[in-house]
Order: sequence, then C-alpha cells, then structure tokens
Amino acid sequence: MAVEAVIWDFGGVFTSSPFEAFNRLEEELGAPKDHIRRVNATNGDHNAWALFERNEIDTARFDQLFLEESTALGFPIRGADVLPRLSGQLRPRMVEALRACKAQFKVGCITNNVVSEHSPGQSEGQRMAGAMATVMPLFDAIIESSKAGVRKPDPRIYLMMCDLLAVQPENCVYLDDLGINCKPAAGLGMKAIKVVDVDQTLAELSAATGLEFP
Repeated sequence: MAVEAVIWDFGGVFTSSPFEAFNRLEEELGAPKDHIRRVNATNGDHNAWALFERNEIDTARFDQLFLEESTALGFPIRGADVLPRLSGQLRPRMVEALRACKAQFKVGCITNNVVSEHSPGQSEGQRMAGAMATVMPLFDAIIESSKAGVRKPDPRIYLMMCDLLAVQPENCVYLDDLGINCKPAAGLGMKAIKVVDVDQTLAELSAATGLEFP
C-alpha cells in the first residue's frame, strides 16, 4: 500500500488504557474484574456509554443509566464514579511517533469522547486536558464522536476522516486500542494496528510506513 495518512485513536494510544483505571476502581469497590468493560460492551450501540459519546444524554442521565445497567449485570457502579477514571498517563514515544508521521503523511484523530469527561478541578481531568493540549494541535483533522453524533465502530466515522484528509481508505494506516474499532477500518481497506503496548505498536507502524521509531 502507498501510505498517505495515519489515523489515530487517542485514549489507550497516546495515553495508558482507561481499562487499567477501571480495574483499579473495580478493586476499590469490590466489583468483579472487567465489570465496567462488560457493561460498556453490552448493547454496545444503545447503552449509556454509546448515548453519552454521541452526546444524546447529559452527565446526570449517564450516571443514572450506567448505574441501572451495571446493577442489571450484577454489581452497581455509578457512572459518575467511572468518568474521572477515563484519563491516563501520556506516552511520550507515541507522541514522537505522531510527529515523525506528520512530517511524512497526513495525520488525523478519531476519538470516541463525551462533552464533559470530568468534573472541574479534578486532577485526573486536568491531566487529560494537558495530554490533549500536547497532542491535538499536531493533527491535520480531528473527529470527536460527541460533536459528530456518530461513534466508532460505525464505518461512517472513518469515511468522514478520509473525506477530511482527502485520501482513500486503502492508503491509510489506522491505530486503536480496541479490536472492535480496528475491524471496520480494516474492512474499509485500511491497514489496522491494534495497540497492545508501545513497543509492539511502533514495530507494526514502522513496518506499515517504512519509518523508524526510537
């Protein structure tokens, strides 16, 4: 493939995975491990998380619905307790890889997010804001699910990015930490890389682009 663009997810790619923070919350509450992930995956296109990421409900409604859904699956967790755990630690090597790609290709970001991820003044929210302020200005185009009204893994959001970057899917590399989001990208003809850890990701990105990353 002739690479013209590299398209990136944000959380779990440029920052450590929120699932790590979710597991810590589960441990604190005495909930089963990966319970939050199970709630998020159940009825994945119409659950509280999906509605919130498409900006179809507000924070209060998300809090209520997530509590109902988690309770139905065996352990009650408030949505308000989950949201502050979304942020992660910035991965400097991934940021440098983005800079290297930007020097050679078009770069875009597709992120499933919510309008208000954190309560004002919380250190977790401040850290996420700092990470985004570092990374987001580097992109040529950004699509946020909460603004676009469509979220991954809906194929439309990938095609929207291709339109913004004026490229064809088959000339794109796509990186995401969730296999469910990589699958439609690959189905459209993109070279999809599932981010498991930094070393693995940069090795696969190097193979796809011909660039060398430290």
